[in-house]
Amino acid sequence: MVANLERLGTGVLPPDDPLRVQLHNELHARPTPRIRLPALVLQVAVRHEGVSREDELEHLRRLAGLGELELDQLAGTYLRLRLAGGSLRWERHTEFSTYTLVQSLPGLEVTPETDLLNHVIVDPDWLRGIPGRTLAALKLIMLEGPVEKALEIARPWFAGGTVVASVMGRNGHSCVVTDFRLRSNGFERMVVVAPAGTSETRAGRIAARLLEIESYRMMALLGFPVARGLREMLLESEQALAQITARIRDTNRADAELLDELEALAARIEHAIAEHSYRFSATAAYHALVKARLAELRETPIPGTQTLGEFLQRRFSPAMATVESTASRLMALSQRIERAGALLRTRVDIALETQNQELLNKLRRGQEMQYQLQRTVEGLSIAAISYYVVGLLYYLFKAGKEVGLPLSPELAAGLTIPVVVLGVWWLTRQIHHRLLGRYQGD
Repeated sequence: MVANLERLGTGVLPPDDPLRVQLHNELHARPTPRIRLPALVLQVAVRHEGVSREDELEHLRRLAGLGELELDQLAGTYLRLRLAGGSLRWERHTEFSTYTLVQSLPGLEVTPETDLLNHVIVDPDWLRGIPGRTLAALKLIMLEGPVEKALEIARPWFAGGTVVASVMGRNGHSCVVTDFRLRSNGFERMVVVAPAGTSETRAGRIAARLLEIESYRMMALLGFPVARGLREMLLESEQALAQITARIRDTNRADAELLDELEALAARIEHAIAEHSYRFSATAAYHALVKARLAELRETPIPGTQTLGEFLQRRFSPAMATVESTASRLMALSQRIERAGALLRTRVDIALETQNQELLNKLRRGQEMQYQLQRTVEGLSIAAISYYVVGLLYYLFKAGKEVGLPLSPELAAGLTIPVVVLGVWWLTRQIHHRLLGRYQGD
């Protein structure tokens, strides 16, 4: 029945979204390893900036018997290779790649000088040639034994030094012991003690969580030196902003000069945000993953010994708080600069509005004077036009007298003056109203 449904899948369902298979298979992208105790798990995490998949493929091919490995096998982000005596897991993350070797634990006497690298199933030169820059390297020694004697079993691996340890799981199914110290060969060391009969799946989950805690912890800490490097610049920028804000109150200062200084400061801060925001966001994400993996361990303390979570809380969390504080200061400073700029631009706009109002008042007064002059000119124009019209009428009356009309040219011209002046005034007003009506209509 299931097989029939699988064959009919494309017929009984709408067409698949192009990302459906990829998104669904993400649940199975990194399967939990199966580890049989006792075992040695060795992981090297490298930053792969400038390293392509082709480079990693070429290095994986150098392992004996893997010459047929093709690039399409690295199309995803995970690959498990079977080797003689164990297996190698390759995983490519956003910023780093991990190479995890799982093999049986060599039988040898434990001394402070014991170097398990001499007993790994791959050539140490191959490990040295992994493309990228080493960020974390961990040897996880997984032993069988009673959990209540885990410290006694694990201490020889740490030469009697101070260690941190936790009993893991609700039922205390295993114990992890470490000192978080780098050895001369560049590796850290962790020892896990679990009772005989621990399933391979449980052992794999324990190993995966511990390895992820270490690699994600180191990736999270990449933001710490960046945050420390920005400390002086942030202090100088905050002081500069305080000075600019104080000078904004001084009305004798040139607003254009303050705006230039504020824009230069804003450009400096925005450049820092653009350059480092990804690092700070990544640090927050990796920190969240570390906390999640620690919570999954469900640690129970061993009397007289710090747990992994307590150790990291006291030493790792302050660094994360510094990164978070620096990121918050950058964003807060950017917002304060924006508010100061808005305040200064508001003052500049008010000053411009005041200047524009004064200019409009001057223009209004000029227009009033022009109007008065225009009225005066109109009065003079009426008088002049009336003078010429009366003159023409005088000559007309004079001509009428010559043809025998009983008229006195002087008297007739004088009597027409009021009528001419009134007519010229009326005609001028009609022309004025008609031109004003056309202007308003436009």
